[in-house]
Amino acid sequence: MDEKKNKTGIAETQNVQPAEHYENDGFDRLSETIKAIGFSQEDIDRITFAYRFAENAHREQKRRSGEPYIIHPVAVAQILAEMGMDADSLCAALLHDVVEDTPVTDKEICQKFGETIEQLVDGVTKLGQITTNKTQSNDDATKEEQLLLMEQQQSENVRKMFLAMSKDIRVIIIKLADRIHNMRTLRFMPEEKRRFKARETLEIYAPIAHRLGIRAFKEELEDLAISYLDPVAYKEIATTLESQVESRQAFLDSIKEQISGRVLSEVPNAHITGRIKSVHGIYRKTYMQGRTIDEIYDIYAVRIIVDSVFECYYCLGIIHDMFNPIPGRFKDYISTPKPNMYQSLHTTVIGKDGIPFEVQIRTWEMHHTAEYGIAAHWKYKLGIGGKAKFEERLAWIRQLLESQKESDDVEEIVSIIKTDFTPDEVFAFTPKGDVISLPMGSSIVDFAYAIHSAVGSRMIGAKVDGRITTLDHKIGNGEIIEILTSSTPRGPSRDWLKIAKTSSARSKIKSWFKKECRDENIARGKEEVDREFKRNNIFLPEKQLQEFLLTVAQRQALTSADDLYAAIGYGGVSLNKLIPRIKEEYAKLVKEQKGEEPQPEKITTQKKIVRSPEGILIEGIDNCLIKFSRCCDPLPGDEIIGFITRGHGVSIHTRSCTNVPRDISRCAEPERWVNARWDTKVSDSYRVTLCVTCINRVGMLADLSGQLANQHVMIHSIFTKETKDGRSAIYLTITVNSAEHLRSVGEKLKKIKGVLEVERSGL
Repeated sequence: MDEKKNKTGIAETQNVQPAEHYENDGFDRLSETIKAIGFSQEDIDRITFAYRFAENAHREQKRRSGEPYIIHPVAVAQILAEMGMDADSLCAALLHDVVEDTPVTDKEICQKFGETIEQLVDGVTKLGQITTNKTQSNDDATKEEQLLLMEQQQSENVRKMFLAMSKDIRVIIIKLADRIHNMRTLRFMPEEKRRFKARETLEIYAPIAHRLGIRAFKEELEDLAISYLDPVAYKEIATTLESQVESRQAFLDSIKEQISGRVLSEVPNAHITGRIKSVHGIYRKTYMQGRTIDEIYDIYAVRIIVDSVFECYYCLGIIHDMFNPIPGRFKDYISTPKPNMYQSLHTTVIGKDGIPFEVQIRTWEMHHTAEYGIAAHWKYKLGIGGKAKFEERLAWIRQLLESQKESDDVEEIVSIIKTDFTPDEVFAFTPKGDVISLPMGSSIVDFAYAIHSAVGSRMIGAKVDGRITTLDHKIGNGEIIEILTSSTPRGPSRDWLKIAKTSSARSKIKSWFKKECRDENIARGKEEVDREFKRNNIFLPEKQLQEFLLTVAQRQALTSADDLYAAIGYGGVSLNKLIPRIKEEYAKLVKEQKGEEPQPEKITTQKKIVRSPEGILIEGIDNCLIKFSRCCDPLPGDEIIGFITRGHGVSIHTRSCTNVPRDISRCAEPERWVNARWDTKVSDSYRVTLCVTCINRVGMLADLSGQLANQHVMIHSIFTKETKDGRSAIYLTITVNSAEHLRSVGEKLKKIKGVLEVERSGL
């Protein structure tokens, strides 16, 4: 096509005329907005040209509502314009769907609008639908397989978006605006699609908006998502708020008047506003936490905005002088900002009416950051301190991508967002006073790895506020946590993967096992693959199996079957998520072999013996869940028996356990007891609780933990209590690998001065 340059320097195609203008597409409003903001004429021309190009590209397309498709990109650009985003962002918003939904290519976007806008458009553009094998369509797949495929596609999209974010943060801001408009018009989508999009919004996009500090985006996305996921609850809360709007507003006006009368006399430039908590905020605390609306302390909030940090603390003193503060409800986010840059003083007080309300105090710059987050950099040109400081505030994106690299599972990044980007956070301190911020529910393991990988890998215990605690202790606000470390490298326990909540800690633990235990990982992975293949009737000769696994490995960016085994063994790849695709590949392979069905292993007439992954051989039951009974903690070497529970698999007991009948044939349900025994190959990690009866003396607990550390025995929990005769009973939950190992540990503990008895406990 012949091209010429317009006065803005953008390539313009001569033979493409603007589509017929749809008078209600919103561009007139957008034009008024960008003119009011003060864009230069050059930028206005660029935005107008982008609109005309997009209008032509989407000319034949309609939205599900029946309206012209161009309405959507214009609406996205309008949202960004109101946020104060720059001209490049608005052009990219207008063009963000042309590559995905029309014949326009990335190259054409680059030629006409430049490399910057092309990269923004590419970052926002979703990946194409993941294609399944032709031998099995999505319609033929089970619902479980379809869900796994949808989640895999979702993960790929999010991962690509984060990679683009690491290059230009505007990508995610455009994507959030795109999601907001789609959520506003979600009612035109089918029910199933509505629920999937709403859940995706609540679990991925709202947390990202929170992490970027864009409060307006976060709250609107959450409210819209809940309105589709739980419409009854949403309507109930909205109706309650609407029915009480006059009384609530009257209460807020009264509080604002009281505060204004006192504060403005001391700080004349203070700006005072009020607000009622969002619907989703109330929903989380009522339906999800079981509270009533009357039990929510921050349903009302008054905001005081001042000019300086000094005035923030001065106003705090005035508020606490006027009203009674509720103990434990004061938070200083000015001295300890949130990871999303949020700064403010929060205090909850009770007025004369007995109604609690929250007061937020911040400066204007803090207010702009609280409302618009990273987008305030464009809207208010905040003094972020140059490019280096701006990049520092976005370092978490690169850290997220780096931690995800330790996993070979592309879905890990979605898991990171769901766990690490939660609005609820805790702040704990190291003994030196350094503040560590973690998601609510984080454990000691998360805290240790947040300090440094080496601290986590050398950890042997921890103290909280001076007292020894277990590693699964849930961290609370303000706790002082001391990590106890070994002088020599020990390495983490695999059990820590179950304790750790943050993806950062889990990825560092997996990384250690990946580097230090390759042979063990390969063995573990091979056992898991063999077990899953048998369960799904996948049988191949050894040579074919290796070729087949190599194909699976290469799809995960791995170079060999051993690499795949190792990745499965240390947890970098989830075999459960690969199985649907593996079954498709296997079905294709069988068809290619002239329809020859694979022959399963020969079935004998003897009663089937099934091997469990825990190293238990069970007679006569296939594919059952195994759990070890806590009443007797069976160990390799113990004589054992299985009990078929209702809905929870087979529970393994020792034959000497008090809960096992002496004569099973005469018990109430003899058919539920099954023969079981230990395999020759068993796991090397079993938990057991010891009860140590000892003299109550200073240093006893330290001697016990020191002896266990010398034997490289992991302690999971410690519980002590005094007995009536003045002695102590110390319950230690530890990891051992057999009954013989346990006896050896017990003998060494008995040699400690003051230890009277060591025995297994069902605690």
